[in-house]
Amino acid sequence: MSKPRVAVVFGGRNSEHAVSLMGAGSVLEAIDTTRYEVIPIGIAQDGRWVLAAGDQRYAIEGGELPTVDTSGAALALPSGESTLVAYEPGAIPVELGSVDVVFPVMHGPFAEDGTIQGLLEMAGVRYVGSGVLASAVGMDKAYMKTVLAAEGLPVGRYVVVRERDWRLERDRVVKEVEELGWPVFVKPARAGSSRGISKAHDRASLEAAVELAREHDPKVLVEAAIVGREIECAVLESLGDERPAASLPGEVLVEGGQEFFDFEAKYYPDQMSLSVPADLPAEKAEEIRAMAVRAFEALGCEGLSRVDFFYTADGRILLNEINTMPGFTSLSVAPQLWAATGLSYAELVERLLQLALRRSPGLR
Repeated sequence: MSKPRVAVVFGGRNSEHAVSLMGAGSVLEAIDTTRYEVIPIGIAQDGRWVLAAGDQRYAIEGGELPTVDTSGAALALPSGESTLVAYEPGAIPVELGSVDVVFPVMHGPFAEDGTIQGLLEMAGVRYVGSGVLASAVGMDKAYMKTVLAAEGLPVGRYVVVRERDWRLERDRVVKEVEELGWPVFVKPARAGSSRGISKAHDRASLEAAVELAREHDPKVLVEAAIVGREIECAVLESLGDERPAASLPGEVLVEGGQEFFDFEAKYYPDQMSLSVPADLPAEKAEEIRAMAVRAFEALGCEGLSRVDFFYTADGRILLNEINTMPGFTSLSVAPQLWAATGLSYAELVERLLQLALRRSPGLR
């Protein structure tokens, strides 16, 4: 019997392009090629789909971020079909065969936000991770917090800054932000990997922070600063009928001198460490795990997610956000949490592929 064909898709048209490549490199190394046929597919920063070259660079080298190599054949996935088609200049299009499952190691807008999930749904192709709605809600931090709060989960105070309000009613927006108290954290509503995030201490720095965030997304979220430890917990869907499982919680420790857990702390060497299990009272650790599963189910997530919390000095737990496709290098937080819980990176990749292969395409 032929082996299932797995298309690992990475890159994309957003500021997390390089992060996607780093995760894809780890996934490609971890997939058992004795069990699966693997097709690496890159989406260039201009949106072109290409068959990844054999010498594609996936890691940060010399401080330079990787990008998709566009020298490979152009690809298309016709709507309603699961067959890849390759296009070479001046040549007849060539069908590369059907794809059994897609592993979209992608982050940010036009990727993790339900867009690629919608494309794959239209093509009738199974894929790893959450569906269109959960992916879209998880990407938009404002709607995410609305859903989590409706579930009764504690979230911090925030203000949503929309493009029109920032242009026409800036004084009112600033007043709402001031009511949160200084300092505040300003971030794009629909971005990740800490891109475009900054800390504001007054109106002047707030305006600069909003403009920086708007370079990534016209919709901006301003959050009240929460003094507390950063605790993270990963959630994984069950292969059976059991509820999703939560990993051991871990604490993120920033060691590179950054003021918060920014892009450099997340992806450059020796900038952060993860303490697993986090040094928490046993009942608080279990509460965090239970809250992580509730968040996963509230959004209707599938596959895996990473849920981020703050734990304050007085013992309060606040849910910061959920990531439906978290950073996925072998050294990223979610895989490390599962490794400490007893599931290796290769086993995690295999579980996700099996979950996707068992899922029927279409409404569910």
